Amino acid sequence: MTDLLKHIAEKLSSHFNQPVQLQGQRQAFGGDINQTFRLQTNIGPFFLKLNNGKPNDMFEKEFNGLLLMHQTKTIKTPEPIFHGIIDNKIFLITEFIEKGSSSKNFWQTFAQQLAGLHKHSNELFGLNENNYIGSLHQPNAYCETWNEFYTSQRILPLMQLAFSQNKCSKEDVTKTEKLCKRLNDVFPVESPALIHGDLWSGNFMAGNNNEPVIFDPAVYYGNREMDIAMSLLFGGFNSSFYNYYNEAFPLQPGWKERIELCQLYPLIVHLILFGGHYYNSVMNIINSYI
Repeated sequence: MTDLLKHIAEKLSSHFNQPVQLQGQRQAFGGDINQTFRLQTNIGPFFLKLNNGKPNDMFEKEFNGLLLMHQTKTIKTPEPIFHGIIDNKIFLITEFIEKGSSSKNFWQTFAQQLAGLHKHSNELFGLNENNYIGSLHQPNAYCETWNEFYTSQRILPLMQLAFSQNKCSKEDVTKTEKLCKRLNDVFPVESPALIHGDLWSGNFMAGNNNEPVIFDPAVYYGNREMDIAMSLLFGGFNSSFYNYYNEAFPLQPGWKERIELCQLYPLIVHLILFGGHYYNSVMNIINSYI
């Protein structure tokens, strides 16, 4: 850890073009994949994420995702500063944001700013690189339609991976293929939206100015209903959030009927990572659409 902190101090000094001395560090809590720390320096605090280096480009992809969202100037994200690897450990340094409390207009602001992020579009669905959702590889090859992307880059590869890990049956994969052939009848046509990609309650907070901050992204240009559905998966946001979002950037008719279909992807991710009862959740959705 000493060599790592020395290396980080040197890189901070180079980045800010002034001497930076580390004055202390304490563990921060919130993630279950990485170690996280608050680094205090003579020019202020920074946030450090640390991992044993597998996969070794995970923080590079997170850095790029944070930067992409940060550059839209729509919603607050921790500004990424640099990433690297030393002694077989990968690390990411970002701006440190103190936790605050929700302002009176928090959910309205959150909804409007997320809508602003989603209004950033692209010609194709996907991204110029693959990245990760949690610790799981997330392919992002460009596709012309959402249905093609959701089939070839999300649902089918993951169900095939689940089958290879004995977490579902060959019949389940066949049912998934049947579901994917129906997607053209389910999703309306809409332009790709820049989405967070893993927007659940553990990946946002109120910052020190009492406004929303989002972090730990799995970004790509996709269907914005994915972010909305993900936000509803583990308890949901305040109900007013969805009303404010629809005022700012109305969702396509029938979006509520597509929530479970959009939740299928993160649920298969959880099936692969954690197994157990997620199998039933996945298959209940698949069976309801075939």
